[in-house]
Amino acid sequence: MIMGGILLVIALLSYVAGGINGAIIMSKLIYHEDIRKSGSNNPGFTNFKRVYGLNAAAWAVLLIDILKTALPVFISAVYMSFEFDMWQFGAQFSGIFCMLGHCFPVWYGFKGGKAFIAGFATIWFVDWRMTLIAMAIFFLLLFTLKYMSVASCTAAFSCPVSLFYLGYSNAWVEVLAVAAAALVIVRHYPNFVKLVHGTESKFSLSSKH
Repeated sequence: MIMGGILLVIALLSYVAGGINGAIIMSKLIYHEDIRKSGSNNPGFTNFKRVYGLNAAAWAVLLIDILKTALPVFISAVYMSFEFDMWQFGAQFSGIFCMLGHCFPVWYGFKGGKAFIAGFATIWFVDWRMTLIAMAIFFLLLFTLKYMSVASCTAAFSCPVSLFYLGYSNAWVEVLAVAAAALVIVRHYPNFVKLVHGTESKFSLSSKH
C-alpha cells in the first residue's frame, strides 16, 4: 500500500514534469509563434531546428526537454533506491511517465511530441551501457541514412533488447523498457508513412531547410 502510494506520486509528478515542452515554450518566447503550426507541426527538437535553425534557441529546447525528464527520473531513482533498493526500477518507472507527459501533455491539450529525447534522458539512469549502445546505433544511422525517425526508433528498439542481455534488477524494468520503446516507435508512425511515400525529410546540421 505504501509503495503503491509512492508510485502514484512519482507517476503524477513525472507526467506533469514531462508535459513541459521546450519547443512550444521557446517558439512562443523567442519567435512569438506556435511550433505546432509550423513545419511538421510536431512540438519537438527536430521540427524546431527545421523551422528556426540550429541556434541557441534550439539548444535551449533540447536542454529543457532533457532536464524536465532527468530531474524527476534521478530524484525517483534515488528515493526508490534509498527506500526499497530499486534504483533501476525507479528510474524506468519515472521515465515512462515523463515520456507519456511529453506525448500527451495536460498543459497543451494532450497533444505533444514523440518522446525520444525524454526516453534518451531516462536510459542514462537505467543502464549506462544500454545508453552507449543506443547512442552508437542512433548516430550511425543518423549520419548514414540521415533519417531522424529511423535512427530514433531503431535506437529505442535496441534498448530493451540490450537490457535483456545486460541484465536488469527487476522484471518490471524490462517490461517498462519495452513499453517505452513501443511508445517512441508508435509516435513515429506518421514518419514511417512519409518514408513509404518518399516525403520524409532528411536530417541536416545546417540551418533552416
